[in-house]
Amino acid sequence: MQEKKEKIKGALMSKKRRKFSAEFKKKVILKMFEEGLSINEAASEFNVHPKTVQLWKKQFIENMELVFDKSSVVKEYKEKLEKTEKEKSQLAKKLGERYW
Repeated sequence: MQEKKEKIKGALMSKKRRKFSAEFKKKVILKMFEEGLSINEAASEFNVHPKTVQLWKKQFIENMELVFDKSSVVKEYKEKLEKTEKEKSQLAKKLGERYW
């Protein structure tokens, strides 16, 4: 009886989700474009689910312009950083006023 419960429990447990580095994703997508592989061929070669490769390809295509327009990305990052630093400074002042 215990053995049967363990089999059922094991069958219902999902696989642990794998995480892929940006470098690995780039490798898969570049190979697709360079060798003209289909999504299924690339997924099979790299042992990744085709839906995952399809998502990576979509993300790559949607964000390609960032490669050619780095200045806007850097500008946006700097603005966000300045805003965060300003907020941090204001909070530090408020904390200082409370304890002094």
